[in-house]
Amino acid sequence: MINAHLISQLKRHEGFRGRVYRCPAGKLTVGYGFNLDDNDIPEDIADLLLRNKLIEIMKEMAKREELDFISMLNEPRQDVLINMAYNMGIDGLLKWKNTLKEIAEGNYDKAANRMELSLWAAQVGNRAKELANQMRTGEYQDEE
Repeated sequence: MINAHLISQLKRHEGFRGRVYRCPAGKLTVGYGFNLDDNDIPEDIADLLLRNKLIEIMKEMAKREELDFISMLNEPRQDVLINMAYNMGIDGLLKWKNTLKEIAEGNYDKAANRMELSLWAAQVGNRAKELANQMRTGEYQDEE
């Protein structure tokens, strides 16, 4: 079992960096000296990073006046906007003024059409098709 003293000592020795950097040996590193060049990130850690980022995005979206209509949407439509914000950042999502206006007004078909005809759709392919259809129908598209 790993003892608390060892954890504390390693944290003190390694120091924490939330951004990727090159260590003195030239390896891409993050966190408390986690070497990304020689180690894979375990899936449970990637899942935790995903969940933490989603919480951060949702909190920030709730603060944005331009997105105050989101709480009126059903969950699948809310998730489309959260998914897009995860992909392009909240500031990137806010550039979709006409699409957001259509969504706020309940014109989901028009919003979905705008999504499908965008440069973003050309870049992300099936993701855009799925999310546009989810916006159009108000139902999750990836149900098994």
